[in-house]
Amino acid sequence: MRSIFKSKKGISPILATLLLIVIAVSAVIVTYAWVMTFTGSTTSQAGAVLTVENVRFYDSSGKKVDITLRNTGTSSANIVEVYEGTSASNLEPVTSVAYDPANSVSEGTSSKITFDLTWITGTRYHFKVVTQEGLSIPFSQSAPAE
Repeated sequence: MRSIFKSKKGISPILATLLLIVIAVSAVIVTYAWVMTFTGSTTSQAGAVLTVENVRFYDSSGKKVDITLRNTGTSSANIVEVYEGTSASNLEPVTSVAYDPANSVSEGTSSKITFDLTWITGTRYHFKVVTQEGLSIPFSQSAPAE
């Protein structure tokens, strides 16, 4: 038993170096595979990216609101619902909505949403636009003071 502990033999320095290189290379390969899988799935999910370009309150034979949305993403978005309210917690669906040119916003283009809203000057209104793909764009804007 004592002869095992007194033995000075071990693995050679060349074998130890090769073993460390193999471990390091395999760790790099595993990390590379994970990063490529993660970035590939993340960028393919980018899809439509809608931003609010403009909100306009105006009075033209009744008070109305125009919301202009721009799609800076890589795919089209279909708008299915528009909500409005005086706070973010009490939004109600807008029933009569007009789209110009259509409720589909193609990549690189913009679309205007128009609806009736009896707005009061200086009041902050909250809006939410929902797409068929599940994207929700909440934002708020104050009606202009006279």
